[in-house]
Amino acid sequence: MNKSATRLLAASAALTLLATGCSSTASSSTAPSAGTGGLTIDAAFYPLQFVAERVAGKYGTVTTLTAPGIEPHDLELSPATVRSMQSTDVVLYVGGLQPAVEDAIKATGVPSFDAADAVPLVARQTGDLSFDPHFWLDPALVAEYALAVGDQFAQLDPTHADAYKNNAADLSKQLDALDADFKTGLATCKRHDIITTHEAFGYLADAYGLHQEGLAGIDPEAEPSPARLREIKDLIAQTGATTIFTETLVSSRVADALASDAGVTTTVLNPIESVAEGTDYFSVMDQNLAALRTALDCS
Repeated sequence: MNKSATRLLAASAALTLLATGCSSTASSSTAPSAGTGGLTIDAAFYPLQFVAERVAGKYGTVTTLTAPGIEPHDLELSPATVRSMQSTDVVLYVGGLQPAVEDAIKATGVPSFDAADAVPLVARQTGDLSFDPHFWLDPALVAEYALAVGDQFAQLDPTHADAYKNNAADLSKQLDALDADFKTGLATCKRHDIITTHEAFGYLADAYGLHQEGLAGIDPEAEPSPARLREIKDLIAQTGATTIFTETLVSSRVADALASDAGVTTTVLNPIESVAEGTDYFSVMDQNLAALRTALDCS
């Protein structure tokens, strides 16, 4: 069954269960609602979860709808998960990226906040997407998003408005410092072309004067054509690139084969759609900066 059909079946099942009055029960990790001491927040996937946790602090409980290790583009929600969203105070999502999340928001009527209402998303047509959702790879845009999330939480829970806004301001300052580290770290490099498995790094490239070339487009499931692989091999020869960047959640099979054929290496550049245990947005972005500096021969 294709993903569209699966999504429609899940949404239909959720609507049926909602219509028959099935009640949802909060999981043991769910905090009190805004009226009794805090917010319950569903974040569509990791970067939004990270911001929500830092902004909410002790006054919110955050659940991610995309389990660690799962590619966010592939997310499908069970009817049980959709029902549980009825007790959530707000859902954070990126409109157009995960249709299953938007289906669930419509089915439940839960309050929601689209990241596109806080930060400008760049139009890049590829596959099913007409825009690039990966704004979180530009720390300056994440700083803007954090402040907007702070304002949203303050409106939903006025009792703790100052805490949310202060937490957002603190996070924004940390993100601005990370942005400064990237600007300094990538200011003097011998190369400026980054070759990636899929084009997740457009915001990062735009922010720091780099040029991204992806084997495939924004959709990580897209397979590059033989003609595209020949183009990338020629680009490697022309630019002197030494590295093809792979990812943690996407197969590196094609990239490894091309790297071997072109006589270059591969290394991970993480799009931070999910993180390993013991790491977070800041630590992974530090790893990304180190990988870029090595691959681009930055002084």
